[in-house]
Amino acid sequence: MLTIILLSLSNCFMTIAWYWHTKAGFEHIPMWKVIAISWGIALFEYCLMVPANRLGALKFSPYELKTIQEAVSLLVFILFASIYLGEGFKWNYGLGFLLMFGAVFVIFKKW
Repeated sequence: MLTIILLSLSNCFMTIAWYWHTKAGFEHIPMWKVIAISWGIALFEYCLMVPANRLGALKFSPYELKTIQEAVSLLVFILFASIYLGEGFKWNYGLGFLLMFGAVFVIFKKW
């Protein structure tokens, strides 16, 4: 569970680092400042992601860890895009994400 918590927190930081500046109103900030600010935010992501993967490797395979990370990333992004960016959620986004979450099932199913 700690792995998933750390992955979730790290994805929050990375999503912010990648997308905070895409919201209307930030166009005036020079690109070099956006990059510097984003790298500063991403530092916290790495401080959480590395321990998450080290601890997770005790229980999950690398494929499973990456799958968890991608699933968490999608959930964090959906919330961020909806709440912070104010983006609407269309049916095709939902279907596409549902198909991606189907991949999580396939990877974790013990065949």
